[in-house]
Amino acid sequence: MVQRVAVVGAGCSGLACIKCCLDEGLEPVCFESSDDIGGLWRFKEKPEPGRAKLYSTVVSNSSKEMMAYSDFPPPAHFPNNMHHTVVLQYLRLYAQHFSLLRHISFQTTVHSVQQRPDFSISGQWEVLTVGRDGEEETHVFDAVMVCSGHFTQPHLPLILQNHIFNPGIQTFNGRYFHSWEYSSAGGLEGKTVLVIGIGNSGGDIAVDVSRVAKQVFLSSRSGAWVVPRVGDGGLPVDVVSGIRLASLLMWLLPSWIDGVMKKKLNQRFNHRLYGLQPSHGIFSQLPVVNDDLPGRIISGRVVIKPNVKEFCGSSIVFEDGTVVDKMDVVIFATGYEYDFPFLPVALQTKAGHRLTLYKHVFPPSLEKATLAVVGFIHGLGSIIPLAEMQARWACLVFKGLRKLPPEKLMLQDIHSDTKRMHQRFACSERNPLQVDYIHYMEDVAQEVGVKPQLFSLLLREPALGLRVLLGPFTPYQYRLRGRGQWPGARHAIHTLWERIYCPFGTRLVPEPRPERKWPMFVFVALGASGVFLLCYTQRKHSAFH
Repeated sequence: MVQRVAVVGAGCSGLACIKCCLDEGLEPVCFESSDDIGGLWRFKEKPEPGRAKLYSTVVSNSSKEMMAYSDFPPPAHFPNNMHHTVVLQYLRLYAQHFSLLRHISFQTTVHSVQQRPDFSISGQWEVLTVGRDGEEETHVFDAVMVCSGHFTQPHLPLILQNHIFNPGIQTFNGRYFHSWEYSSAGGLEGKTVLVIGIGNSGGDIAVDVSRVAKQVFLSSRSGAWVVPRVGDGGLPVDVVSGIRLASLLMWLLPSWIDGVMKKKLNQRFNHRLYGLQPSHGIFSQLPVVNDDLPGRIISGRVVIKPNVKEFCGSSIVFEDGTVVDKMDVVIFATGYEYDFPFLPVALQTKAGHRLTLYKHVFPPSLEKATLAVVGFIHGLGSIIPLAEMQARWACLVFKGLRKLPPEKLMLQDIHSDTKRMHQRFACSERNPLQVDYIHYMEDVAQEVGVKPQLFSLLLREPALGLRVLLGPFTPYQYRLRGRGQWPGARHAIHTLWERIYCPFGTRLVPEPRPERKWPMFVFVALGASGVFLLCYTQRKHSAFH
């Protein structure tokens, strides 16, 4: 009997789940509350409650080859760092290529997911949905994959913890809103604007608004490391730096690698001089990916300020005692809450700041491992390869082809993993899910049985093995062997640089003619001749006198 699997959400993680279910002969039914795929990557002019939203200028932080699905390379002509419209186009191509749309029920909201009375035997779930006409319907599924994301519930500290700002935002007579509501800089022309929070959204919005505003202030509690998208030689920074070998060095020599990276970033611009340098290490917290912020700071269009102390009418008092008067707008780029209102409360217990999930996927307390949370994780890299690997593992577990450890061992693993996370990363309520990207991918790939066997690969196919070991850490390498092996994986790896260089070829510039270089022995001979003539001349001169 084919297992029916409910997939909640049709964003990039949900699409991966549908595809992985089909690969394993499962029957996916995806419920998407909106009328289209894409999730976060589908731009909406106005915010819609309960749904993720991005702003009009968003460009992917990860380059196209590093954020690809493992068996679907992006078109070569696509730019390396894609505008959100191009990312959505890529998702549409993926859904079309693998015929995923027919498995999606649009404008259908999942209201609740509950275990059936015989769950301990059947492992089945009752899923209550609400359709576009408001009609409720109950479905029975053998398994559930939750892919609803974590950028849907804006976190406003002034509402939840009003004592943070004394006497509070109620005295502020300007306009304020969360970055979730931000679409573009329209309407902020000539305004004095404060952006609170220096994550990726805060940095992007400060830069965007500074092009039209009278003045922009960017408030940061702890600072941030700023990483460009453009790396050495003008190539995508994650392509030239994101290699498997670098991850190994980070584990063996973390302090040394951290120091090297700090020095390199400070050569681009001095973070301390710019008021941005944080106390944490580069890999302890996700950096701000932004090419334009230093230029806006050096031109005075963005002014870095410390944390806000209090609001006083139209004035803002900062913790260093400085005051900015006549503030027109405050934008809170203060992150998001995370919760799953449709799931049983018992499945939402926390370990530290994170949900109690085995390897960030499976609730350990379930008698039957038939529910997986996919894509609910952060790493220094794209979410698409992470979510896809989680989905591949979850499908194998649903089919009984992979077994989870007993609950006690899973809880022990969660405890030790959480402890390591808190030691290595600056975890908090706003940043509870960070993992070491490559290490986590390798860990889950081991569970799936698709982790590359490097030693064997280097012996059998040295050229391919070296590309996997020393080249960019692309997802295609997880299709070289094992279940889900893809015949095109080798070609995708070997032609990687062709796709990276392709979008740059919009104006071909001829190679400069090489300068004529004389052989070294000519310079040696000329030098020796010069010395001989000098000595001969001096000798003749001495003899004359």
